Amino acid sequence: MEKQENKYIKASYQLYDVTDGVQELIEQTSDDAPFSFISGMGILLESFENQLKGLAVGEQFDFKLTPDQAYGEHEESRVVDLDKEIFTVDGRFDHENIYLDAIVPLQNEDGNRFNGQVVEITDDKVKVDLNHPLAGRTLNFRGKIIESREASNEEVAAFVSQLSGQGGCGCGGSCGDGGCGCGDNSGGGCGCDGNSGGGCGCGGNSGGSCGCH
Repeated sequence: MEKQENKYIKASYQLYDVTDGVQELIEQTSDDAPFSFISGMGILLESFENQLKGLAVGEQFDFKLTPDQAYGEHEESRVVDLDKEIFTVDGRFDHENIYLDAIVPLQNEDGNRFNGQVVEITDDKVKVDLNHPLAGRTLNFRGKIIESREASNEEVAAFVSQLSGQGGCGCGGSCGDGGCGCGDNSGGGCGCDGNSGGGCGCGGNSGGSCGCH
């Protein structure tokens, strides 16, 4: 069986939402602060990773990911009404953290953690959208490869340590050039597969964005 190659890749890019032919810039990195990741770790969207891992240093890329290749379709069943009392602190509603468009960390009865976006607040309910923020979107990544080489054992170990929360940001942090590969907290835009609970750019249950593609 062929050994999975772990490549250390740095790329600068712009991420656009091009759903319905309308172009909107979602996030971007630069040559000075590129997005970095190690391939084959099961963190990024497979479709995103496959587009980059075969490219050489200096090569440019321009590709689109449909919803089924990225964060799936937006499902109304994942928009839920939660009792407002869930979000009370010392008997008072937590206005500081629970407001329209806020991303809030949640946990179900099985202990699984995920993020949701507040879309409505009424007298007794908080409506939360558990879809990824980029669900239903067609995404266009444009950029170039800054570095691409085989990752060292030490780099792979450091990456795993970061993802387990032992080394710093983990997925969805703002580690930039030296981080786990999730360039920001946007909810998956960066290419994250969505199961990390952090946002970068995500295949389903997170709420952040990624360059973490």
